[in-house]
Amino acid sequence: MGQKVNPHGLRVGIINDWDSKWYADKKNFGENLSEDYKIREYIKKENFQAGIAKIEIERFAGRVKVSVFTAKPGMIIGKGGTGVDTLKSSIEKITGKTVIINVEEVKVPELNGQLVAENIASQLEKRISFRRAMKQAMQRTMKVGAKGIKTSVSGRLNGADMARTEGYSEGKIPLQTLRSDISYGFAEADTTFGKVGVKVWICRGEILRKPGSLLSDYQEPARALNDNRDAKKKRRPGGKPGNFKRDKKQ
Repeated sequence: MGQKVNPHGLRVGIINDWDSKWYADKKNFGENLSEDYKIREYIKKENFQAGIAKIEIERFAGRVKVSVFTAKPGMIIGKGGTGVDTLKSSIEKITGKTVIINVEEVKVPELNGQLVAENIASQLEKRISFRRAMKQAMQRTMKVGAKGIKTSVSGRLNGADMARTEGYSEGKIPLQTLRSDISYGFAEADTTFGKVGVKVWICRGEILRKPGSLLSDYQEPARALNDNRDAKKKRRPGGKPGNFKRDKKQ
């Protein structure tokens, strides 16, 4: 099951937090959900080149707070903050409420699955070989300290008549281990032969107990227990060379 489900959704409430943080009754729930979708689609469409990793939305009494996590915050903020003001007024027209915009920088974009997937997709649109694009992205990600990465592209690769799926992986990607910090991303490349889907999984280590405390060199409890047992295990007298009859000199 861990191979099929979205890694982020599987870990929500365990090591990942919700992207939308608000409560509403049945009467207003559908409207709020529709607004969240429109807000995310608008921001992504207007600022696609900014490399947006994710968008968090919080709702208060008559106010909406939108946090945009991006690799290039300057492109969203604009000169003198004009970009934020334009974005704020546009979202206020969608929601009809007071909007607060918060722009945060993604320090290491190579460790974000969504940004890596969009980067591969943009290279495919520039007619770069899909194998070269995937391998270069994997090398950059592993170079900055990722524990593992898996990439997959699907569609009419290199203009083939029949669509197929190809992928590469390096390191470890424990998708079923819920404490593993897996960053997942999906993007689509519009090529001359049709759409090509790109998926990326990045393992950034493990998170235990407290959200946000990354344990890079954490040893699994079961493995540590077995190691201790092996160290404490006493060998039988016949286990040492020289105690067998065949080893003793006649």
